[in-house]
Amino acid sequence: MQTTNSLLCSSTALSPPPATATAAAAAAQSFFPLGPSRAAHVRNRLHQAAAPPARVRLSPRRSRVQPPQVASPLQSTVIQETVETSTTESGLVEIGYISSVHGLQGEVCIKSSTDFPELRFSRTGKRWLKQQVLGRETIQEVELVEGRGHPGQKGWMLKFEGIDDVDQAKKLVGAALLVREEDRPELEEGEFYTRDLVGMRVLLKESGEPIGTVVNVYNSGANDLLYVMLDSSTRSSDHVGKSKPTETGATNHFVWVPFVEAIVPHVDMDRGEMMIAPPKGLLELNLRSHDKSKKERRQLEWKERKKFQKRLIAAKKKLCELGQQHVFHGFRYGDKTHTSLLSDQIIGVNSKLLQQALQSIDLSSQRWSDDATRTGIYDALTTSENYLTPLARMDKQCVNSVFEEKGIHLISKGKVATVLVVTDSAEEASNPAVLSESLIQTLECTNQKLVKVEDRASMPLLIICPAGEIPSFQALFSENDHFGFDSEKIWFFEEQMLPVVSCPDEQKSHKILMKSPWEMLQSPIGSGGIISVISSEGIADNLGEIGVDYIQICSPNRRFLDTRTLLLGYVHSREADMGIQVLEDELFSEESPDMILSMSFLKKLMTETDKLQFKATSKPNAHVELVDKEWVDVVPSSPNSCEIRCSLLFSCLNICSSDKVCLLEIPE
Repeated sequence: MQTTNSLLCSSTALSPPPATATAAAAAAQSFFPLGPSRAAHVRNRLHQAAAPPARVRLSPRRSRVQPPQVASPLQSTVIQETVETSTTESGLVEIGYISSVHGLQGEVCIKSSTDFPELRFSRTGKRWLKQQVLGRETIQEVELVEGRGHPGQKGWMLKFEGIDDVDQAKKLVGAALLVREEDRPELEEGEFYTRDLVGMRVLLKESGEPIGTVVNVYNSGANDLLYVMLDSSTRSSDHVGKSKPTETGATNHFVWVPFVEAIVPHVDMDRGEMMIAPPKGLLELNLRSHDKSKKERRQLEWKERKKFQKRLIAAKKKLCELGQQHVFHGFRYGDKTHTSLLSDQIIGVNSKLLQQALQSIDLSSQRWSDDATRTGIYDALTTSENYLTPLARMDKQCVNSVFEEKGIHLISKGKVATVLVVTDSAEEASNPAVLSESLIQTLECTNQKLVKVEDRASMPLLIICPAGEIPSFQALFSENDHFGFDSEKIWFFEEQMLPVVSCPDEQKSHKILMKSPWEMLQSPIGSGGIISVISSEGIADNLGEIGVDYIQICSPNRRFLDTRTLLLGYVHSREADMGIQVLEDELFSEESPDMILSMSFLKKLMTETDKLQFKATSKPNAHVELVDKEWVDVVPSSPNSCEIRCSLLFSCLNICSSDKVCLLEIPE
């Protein structure tokens, strides 16, 4: 029995799953606590040909090289299906296809669909080409004499023996390149081929009871999903509820199992079995219920497609108003999977925020930094270093102790919600061990204060994570019993992103840069994106309904662990709208969003988004452009783009009256 914590790498052909499967996969990914992702790096293909096996590689936490994340799991509408086809009768598997010719000497460009491109394309030797000739499939042997990677692209340029001019090379365009199955690389210890997972028996780790069989593997972007066909005995058991009859009689039932360590801890290749430890409700989630007839289900799917099309048309109209029509060029290229990806990218753009950002960075208005100083803030409290000791905090006569008691009381009555912001810019985000330790300290600090008060109300908790990291954070919370918080009052959101735009010259305006014909270059918007997250999801109204009066925004910053309740009580006592924590003798930092906001001020902030403070940072970013009907890679040698960030701190100071701001200075 082997313990797995793995990364799926696939070179198989792909096709999109049915709409119902797409919705189920998105729900399975977003609702349950997941462990480290085993993301499938799968190349999309138009051909339904013989596909080489994918491989599973062990990874300590997550892969830094992942497929494009076009939306949060809650918004995902596109899920790719890994089609595990058998090899051809001749025992060959596909590793790519010839996309175009290169030069005048018979070279061809190939689009790779393998995870071993150097092995497959740079080593000379026998290969096979599969083509459709007069409606019949033919396979011919060729000799690879040279292969090299294309600079700036993911493709490869190959030279075959006997192909010496352009005319001969053109005849090969569209052909699939094959290798012998027995030539597949030997995997390292702890690695598995995806193909070997299909057909494996699935058992419950706790009881050893068989659940079903893996029939397919799907890639949902952030992590992979096992598509498990349930056994007939399981379908009628308590694990998945009661099986319901349909208008067509009994049918197979399927469930989604996220392929992450927390849920699939053991894979035994020798016995062809895997053990799963599903969270409560996982096997019931997305279990197909046929309460509705096939006609009714089709009508619902049609309505969903129409709704999606309306959203897409509205989003395209907004981008046209901003002069970003070039984003739509990708619709003329690629297959359905590519155009679906571009559609999701377009819908995911916050056009209103982008418009405000572009207008803001074009103005020669004030810059961030020392414009926001302490001089205009009337209420300031300096905490002595001695107060941070446990003995001093027990002194009930101390003014600071009075403020802290008020803060704890507010939390115990459910009057405070916490927004924990962890971004890729934070030092902890690059080190999983440090991140986990920092989060545990941050959350347990709050928990220790709460348990001292009897009959405390649960504090709502919002976690804002880097793109694609929601499963990892869900797993962290699950492993730590949600740090004492009510699991039903914890929400996870992805950090807001904005497209990267070009640096304009005298004639041109800012243009969204494209990472590929179907993907925009995007960067995190920064702490100001918190306002967009809260307003777009209707969180503010929900929090107001359950009696929340204050929002406590914090980061995994150890310097402010012991003073957050003190600041909360201080703000409440002064009837302020905003409270800020800063280190003594330091300027404000827009990247450290430790502050308290009243709900009334938060709602005001959401209605005055035109006063948000943006800044653009010039950076070099490689991208693609459509030139004379061909996509060209642009690799700059100097800054050519603007990454836009929004500061929550400076935006609040720009809106909030200075007599409604409290400042808490922390000693070094």
